Amino acid sequence: MLKEAPASDRAIRVHPRESGFGAEVTGVDLSRPLPPAALAAIRDAWAKHAVLSFPDQPLTLDELEAFTLQMGPFGDDPFIAPMPGRPNVLELRREPDEKAPNFGGGWHSDWSFQPAPPSATILRSEVTPPVGGDTLFVDAARAYEDLSDTMKAMLAPLRAIHSAGRPYGASGLFARETEKRTMQIISSAEADKTHPHPLVRTHPVTGRKALFVSPTYTVGVEGLTDMEADAVLGFLYKHLLQDRYRLRHTWKPGMLLMWDNRCTMHFAEGGYDGHLRVMHRTTVAGDVPV
Repeated sequence: MLKEAPASDRAIRVHPRESGFGAEVTGVDLSRPLPPAALAAIRDAWAKHAVLSFPDQPLTLDELEAFTLQMGPFGDDPFIAPMPGRPNVLELRREPDEKAPNFGGGWHSDWSFQPAPPSATILRSEVTPPVGGDTLFVDAARAYEDLSDTMKAMLAPLRAIHSAGRPYGASGLFARETEKRTMQIISSAEADKTHPHPLVRTHPVTGRKALFVSPTYTVGVEGLTDMEADAVLGFLYKHLLQDRYRLRHTWKPGMLLMWDNRCTMHFAEGGYDGHLRVMHRTTVAGDVPV
């Protein structure tokens, strides 16, 4: 349930969820350049709540790109062909007759295998199906904070190994697909490269620590055997995916969602076979995890 924020002299209203993880933002038109105070309010809400939804935002692609650039420079989106003439916009389209699994159907933090993964992902709904298609999120900061001091001390020096190989590698999931897919996925040996990041990363704005691992992109832990890494990661995934850390977002047409990849994981649900779904996505460049 969303709670109304206290009244203020600003037009923008931030309605946090009861847990504080996730908020709805109203009273703002994202199709126009934001005044400094409005942009600061959105940035502050994003830092506090990690996942922001903006209902009723009928944006053109130009306006979506312009809003993204107000949050920061574009991130690099590998392994998926962008829209023609729009190198920084991905169209996540699934036709009614598609049989291939829905895109994003695995827990992950976007492009965590990059040396500097994106800080934000921005996703706007163009066509929403009447059923299914929710996006689930996990609060990786609160999940970290609830760990015992002993577990925190054990995890502190560890570096997780990230790779895009499982989904996008030359022998990855998408390369083995046999069903037709509208989205153009680019399987590549480049995806099999690995990059280490702190298993616990510190948010550059809030200073909060969060678990920075995911079943999709984390393939090991530096200095641990495969069996040891599987034990540590398996426990962390079980811990992260508890209901108390989850947020479910249900889409409506013309809604924009922005989330923080530095302290969340997300999962795109299916359940809309036989219906068209069209979303447009951009990313905001991030920094090297510490």
